[in-house]
Amino acid sequence: MTDLTVVILTKNEEKNLRKCVESFRGVAKRFVIVDSFSTDSTEALCKELNAELQKIGSRLDFYQNKWVSYADQLNWGLQNTDIDTEWSMRMDADEEIMEDLAAEINEKLPQIKTPVNGVILRRRVYFMGRWIKHGGRYPELLLRIFRTGMASCEMKNQMIMARSLPVEVTNGTLEGDIAPGDITFYRLQSTSDNKLRAYVAQGEVLPVATRSFGSIGVFAIHEMGRFYRHVLIEKNYPHHGAVAFGHYGKALFEVFKYIGVPMEDINYNQPASLPYPTENPFA
Repeated sequence: MTDLTVVILTKNEEKNLRKCVESFRGVAKRFVIVDSFSTDSTEALCKELNAELQKIGSRLDFYQNKWVSYADQLNWGLQNTDIDTEWSMRMDADEEIMEDLAAEINEKLPQIKTPVNGVILRRRVYFMGRWIKHGGRYPELLLRIFRTGMASCEMKNQMIMARSLPVEVTNGTLEGDIAPGDITFYRLQSTSDNKLRAYVAQGEVLPVATRSFGSIGVFAIHEMGRFYRHVLIEKNYPHHGAVAFGHYGKALFEVFKYIGVPMEDINYNQPASLPYPTENPFA
């Protein structure tokens, strides 16, 4: 077992937390749960997990703190829970480590000497049970393990990623939720062999209070799950797309044809009655 404390932030995570903690069984000496006053059985589950962990020389401590932001909550957990292990690690409750990574942590983390104070991990992202290996989603390199007391979390509100531009050009964005209304989600790109392809899908901004920072909104697109799987994933589209405020699918479709995008390479969110070429019609 490694001299490691895993810090996990929770809010109604009774469905996910056990799987996360159990992936560290025999690896982490301590777990710190910083809960945002869950209304489900998260606290009861933590007591149950603590009793199980104590039998193998580990423990789980449950704390509650009012949520302000992710950065504030994580920093509160790092600074106010008496972490005395050599190493700390941040995890989300819906994440877990694989067996080979667990073995590697146990084997190699105790051997790391100063001045190395942090360890970067490769994260896999799964959607609908499938590992997303493209579109910039893997390898996703994240600094997750660090010497206790040597790291903190900082979240700057909606800083535009334009590092080469002078300060007077771009400084950030306004704060607030995006107003509900129609949207069109689209992308036009050239492949490495100079072939144009595109997608377009219409949807809406939902009237949902995000209770977060930045100019953000919750978007809904009809049949998005199928569109994501059979277009964005299967056709290796990068995860960035453009959004137009309004329904402009008809006009964009015609523009894509006019500039020479082959019809078979203009993708859209097909209705349930129209299967994608690779979609199982009996599923």
